[in-house]
Amino acid sequence: MKTIQLNNGIEMPMLGLGVYQIPEYEQCKNTVLDALQTGYRSIDTAAAYHNEEAVGQAIKESGIERNQLFLTTKLWISHTGYEKTKEAFEESINKLQTDYLDLYLIHQPYGDVHGSWRAMEELYKSGKIKAIGVSNFHPDRVMDIIVNHTVVPAVNQIETHPFYQRISDQEFLKENGIQIESWASFAEGRNDMFTQPVLVKIADKYNKSVAQVVLRWLIQREVVVIPKSVKKERLKENIQLFDFELSGEDMEAIKTIDTHKSLFFDHRDPAMIKWFSTMIKKN
Repeated sequence: MKTIQLNNGIEMPMLGLGVYQIPEYEQCKNTVLDALQTGYRSIDTAAAYHNEEAVGQAIKESGIERNQLFLTTKLWISHTGYEKTKEAFEESINKLQTDYLDLYLIHQPYGDVHGSWRAMEELYKSGKIKAIGVSNFHPDRVMDIIVNHTVVPAVNQIETHPFYQRISDQEFLKENGIQIESWASFAEGRNDMFTQPVLVKIADKYNKSVAQVVLRWLIQREVVVIPKSVKKERLKENIQLFDFELSGEDMEAIKTIDTHKSLFFDHRDPAMIKWFSTMIKKN
């Protein structure tokens, strides 16, 4: 599996499995087992996905040595703050049946993220986490973390796909030594992605699927990808990305379909921030 080196020297697989929206225990466990048997070695989950137990059990049943895997989970906004982060971390590793994480992310840029980052820095320095990062942070929020703490985030996991390419965001992250990671690489099928003419034409050229073209395009941009699928044949298809390479002309063609806006929601929208804040207050 192709890897990329994070800013602290840790190697992270360029391709992994995301388990968002697989909350049912048996289905999630079996999906992770299928992925591991297919050759995946990176699994991305989160406390908010309610499937850390299933992921942990799948890893246990797989028989694969823990040091051969790259395991990511995320801190939910109802647990931001120094003490709550320490507690949430312990809960996550217990559910995952592991004594350390490869990557721990602050899931959303809301709540007491600075208190959380201080706790995560301590966990990182103690060796309980190999790398720490953020998710859904725009450049200004990333810089706020950088200038107020000692450990620069290793990763920022953000919505990134052909319709929202995040080119300037990636440039900013690269300048600051932070790895961009894509969520919703397929835009959850929105904007008719799988029949989009530019992508279909390129897929036909290489005798590949649109999904494979999109993932290959991201990887060639040095964007880490974690596509989700519960179908074994799709898991196999999504990992078959290293036997072809998109031309410069193809890469430029895909740039033309960028809409420069989210297909889901804007993390800077005051109404969205207000809605997220209700989750913090409920805890």
